[in-house]
Amino acid sequence: MSRVSERFPEFPWDTLAAAKAVAASHAGGIVDLSIGTPVDPTPDVAREALTAAANSPGYPTVYGPESLRQAAADWLARRFGVVGLTASGVLPTIGSKELIANLPLQLGLGKGDTVGVPELAYPTYEVGARYAGCNVIASDSTIGFGPITPRIVFINSPSNPTGRILPVDHLKKMVDWARERGVLLVSDECYLEYAWEGTTYSILHPDICGGTFEGLLTVHSLSKRSNLAGYRAAFVAGDQSVIDELLAVRKHLGAMMPGPVQLAMTAALADDEHVKIQRETYAARRHGLRSALEGAGFTVEHSEGALYLWATRGEPCRDTIDWLAARGILAAPGDFYGAKGTQHVRVAITATDERIAAAVERLA
Repeated sequence: MSRVSERFPEFPWDTLAAAKAVAASHAGGIVDLSIGTPVDPTPDVAREALTAAANSPGYPTVYGPESLRQAAADWLARRFGVVGLTASGVLPTIGSKELIANLPLQLGLGKGDTVGVPELAYPTYEVGARYAGCNVIASDSTIGFGPITPRIVFINSPSNPTGRILPVDHLKKMVDWARERGVLLVSDECYLEYAWEGTTYSILHPDICGGTFEGLLTVHSLSKRSNLAGYRAAFVAGDQSVIDELLAVRKHLGAMMPGPVQLAMTAALADDEHVKIQRETYAARRHGLRSALEGAGFTVEHSEGALYLWATRGEPCRDTIDWLAARGILAAPGDFYGAKGTQHVRVAITATDERIAAAVERLA
């Protein structure tokens, strides 16, 4: 364990044990809004495809069938205006976290290399960099990297934890800056379907990438879009040379998505109706929870997209966690995500209608 602690920080959610115990002691039970895990049913279209493919005695391939990769390219074109992406530029992954955590190592980065991450960010960007032995710089601006040129820079829009949607001009500026310096820009777009205020864009959109995917990767997950978190279904797409390198490495590692999941993912990507229904469900939960938080004295910042409310009471985030826990509500402290989050909490909107209603009542 000592060697692990030297390489990685403490797993963030382990630090919530005391607050979780307090929240769980509430007479009405805990309302756990600390993790954005889906609770609604996996759509029938995915379950039916999985069941139909259950007789799967042979090994799947790392690349997956062309039909899956084409379904991903078609979805990006249909929903987000991505032009020119073909099946060859898509690679299925065993969830997006696995890809993000292993990307620096699988691309040959190591000691002496630097990875850029957002100032408020999903912890796995940094964990994956440190796993490969890289240095990490947190910055939301190209100026923040100073004279250092990272090998990889991660961006995330809509953001986890803040829900911030990056505008087109910012995304284009990042693309231009990265290309001028030979930096691989990796855009985590797993919440792209969930925009509440404004419009979301993929960095592969022609207005941003200029019609070429050189130096760009986009990462997508069906965990949130299609309630497939338990399936571990995701993909990475973009620069063909980088996709080819990842494919070659991942063949050696046996990083294969299970065959039945590949077919379930194909079916889910081809269907937009279940996503529309899920968006409506989350929109109602978000509205009720946001109103209740603001009524209880919280200020909600950003939160234009994704599945979280980024909220503050103007006090240290752990004090806010204790305040919520006393009311049977568990949230994620902002310090999980970086030094700029020390006065915020991240409140997930992914609990059931009944648990969201319980939280609203307790906040009142």
